[in-house]
Amino acid sequence: MTHPSANCHSVTVLEGDGVGPEVVGAALMLMDVIGVSLKYEFAEAGARAFERGIVSGVPRETLDSIQRTQVVLKGPLATPIGEGGKSANVTLRKMFETFANVRPARELPGIASPFAGRGVDLVVVRENVEDLYAGIEHMQTPNVAQCLKLVTKLGSQRIAHAGLALATAEDRSRVTVATKANIMKMTEGMFKRQFEIAARDYPNLETDHMLIDNCAHQMVMHPEQFDVIVTTNMNGDILSDLASGLVGGLGVAPSANLGYDVAMFEAVHGTAPDIAGHDKANPTAMILSAVMLLRHLSEFTAAQKLEQALFVTLEQGVRTADVPGPLPRGTRAFAEAVAANIGTTSSVPTRNHQDLKMPNICQEDVQQMPGSRAKVGVDVFIETNESPDRIAERLHAALATAPFALEMISNRGTQVWPEPGTLPTCVDHYRCRFAYDESSPWSDHAVIDLLARVGSVYRWMHVEKLEEHDGAATFTRAQGQN
Repeated sequence: MTHPSANCHSVTVLEGDGVGPEVVGAALMLMDVIGVSLKYEFAEAGARAFERGIVSGVPRETLDSIQRTQVVLKGPLATPIGEGGKSANVTLRKMFETFANVRPARELPGIASPFAGRGVDLVVVRENVEDLYAGIEHMQTPNVAQCLKLVTKLGSQRIAHAGLALATAEDRSRVTVATKANIMKMTEGMFKRQFEIAARDYPNLETDHMLIDNCAHQMVMHPEQFDVIVTTNMNGDILSDLASGLVGGLGVAPSANLGYDVAMFEAVHGTAPDIAGHDKANPTAMILSAVMLLRHLSEFTAAQKLEQALFVTLEQGVRTADVPGPLPRGTRAFAEAVAANIGTTSSVPTRNHQDLKMPNICQEDVQQMPGSRAKVGVDVFIETNESPDRIAERLHAALATAPFALEMISNRGTQVWPEPGTLPTCVDHYRCRFAYDESSPWSDHAVIDLLARVGSVYRWMHVEKLEEHDGAATFTRAQGQN
């Protein structure tokens, strides 16, 4: 629907699959009632696109619409599991580089949960485009799959600033960066270090670090201690769902996917095909996502009116069938109850909000070059079921005259040659570390020759050059390697 206004906002609407059209329709009706000037462009993504043979799940015309409007209200999209096309959700995030996933989790009136009355009011800010979700996977042997975990200084700085800026915009005081930097010292460690660098620009905020497993523990022990949690993609995926569980579940969980150009707002829940078309879906998460969209458009008064109307409705005991209580309402009737309460005020206050001002971080802002780089060796991954001692014997023979010396063999990250004393169960996937003879000038031809020599006795599938930057190793040692 279009409202004539000099300040009319254009929004791309993806109704989605399953219950998507019902909950999106409820949100659109309420934004209509609020009186904000919006012009909707309806577009397609998800199941219907897959059925048309569009492997990404996102047609070209949808991408064009989002490019024009730069604001999206999105229903849940069906994703093939284990086979078929890529996730349309991930495609949209990556195509428009919406690198910040923002997941508020706030106690809502009338929503029963084990933590009711604890004052839970936190936001998980999840890096949204890299980490394991880069989706770079290979079957390295018929029995071993690999997924590359990519963490960049650019991505880490961007999400750090997003979380810190969001805390400022919402008048929050504490930002916690949650990582597994004690184990993954390069990837998660980089994320932690880049956050700490970004935090220097926000001296009014309290910042701290928490290991991700302890963070999950603390969230179910003392969730009220958290304000904003910034974390990597996979960790954030898990923690944000956990946070939703603290306040009533995915049916009341809104989210935003923010980039420098495009912003997408969506309920976190899935398509719920078992109740699709039956007027049973809970539109609360989509309504709260619409509230976030209105704030993104700087329509703060309208956002507050809609949020307060929802709170009043919940206080009145109006609910859908997924929320315990008597006389559940259907999706449409619930939305109509919210509409009837627009203009009223609940006992739950709306947080202060300002425009979110994320600094535009570019590659040039974070790229650093070491003063010195030295190539010190090569890791070669091979496929075999032979014993580590037999592998070492054959590699020594193959490399008799090469400027490389076999230094270590590991299996699933644990050193198995030279044997550290106990031999773990091995699979057909070994990392062979070769140290380079420093008396010989480094040459890529020597690496190619090394691969040819290794390939003469074993199938190799992956190679990594090993470097030292400013004298420090840029690679990890195997478990058990001294």
